[in-house]
Amino acid sequence: MSAFVIAQVTVKDGEKFQKYAEQSGPTFAPFGGELFIKGKFAGTFTGNQNHNAAAIIKFPNMEKLDEWYNSAAYQNIIPLRNEAADIIFTKYEVPEA
Repeated sequence: MSAFVIAQVTVKDGEKFQKYAEQSGPTFAPFGGELFIKGKFAGTFTGNQNHNAAAIIKFPNMEKLDEWYNSAAYQNIIPLRNEAADIIFTKYEVPEA
């Protein structure tokens, strides 16, 4: 069952966030992950949101998604991530048809 993570991003430091984005992207591939789509916040129909950007990253399955997040390559850039932005990660499995 494939899986994906949605990152809701509130950028605190644009320069550091650019460095984080450059370093985080290559960490997906060893786990079969790829950036599906990203975008800037444009408003809500209902509810309140505080983030200013979002990204969806897809993986072959939840195991690979978890392996990516817990990998040394990704864990090593978390301090930079925390300086650059506040990010809420939520993970989902795609139901089999």
